[in-house]
Amino acid sequence: MDELIQQVSQRTGISEDKAREAVQTVLGFLKERLPSSLAGQVDSVLDGAGGTIASAGGAIADQAGDMLGGLGGMLGGKKD
Repeated sequence: MDELIQQVSQRTGISEDKAREAVQTVLGFLKERLPSSLAGQVDSVLDGAGGTIASAGGAIADQAGDMLGGLGGMLGGKKD
């Protein structure tokens, strides 16, 4: 999860604390709406566990960073 937080922070220009808060909010939102088996896989990916799931972690972190990029302006970060 730290990699995702760093990417969100870098891409949005917000502090790592605000990026952590944003990531936790989004992940909580997603996990509440996903079937429990998928919610567990989200945790596995972010923790870097589990063969092919872990190898997908970088791509997922990239995609999540892209999706969260718009939060920078909302949270006081740099605006494009």
